[in-house]
Order: sequence, then structure tokens, then C-alpha cells
Amino acid sequence: MTTPHTTRSGHPQFELRCGGLHITVQPIPARLIGLITTTGGAAVTWWTSH
Repeated sequence: MTTPHTTRSGHPQFELRCGGLHITVQPIPARLIGLITTTGGAAVTWWTSH
């Protein structure tokens, strides 16, 4: 039985460069995506209700 090979590219999925700040994320965590979408939805709801 053979096992499937996973290949990863050398490029990050997310990279942020702002002045001296350099953030690199290889795999994007599902919790981070959930946090961003929840925060964005709450902000839009708050913005439209005011």
C-alpha cells in the first residue's frame, strides 16, 4: 500500500510586510478565519445599526 505524498510550496499562504513588521503564516488556522469573519460580521452589524 502506498501513502499519498503531500507537497508544500515554499511560498507562505499569508505574508504581511509593513515597515519593520514582517508576519508570515504558512497554514492559515481555521480559528483565525472564524475570528476574522465573526469580527467583521459584528462590525458590519454594529455599523449598519447606528
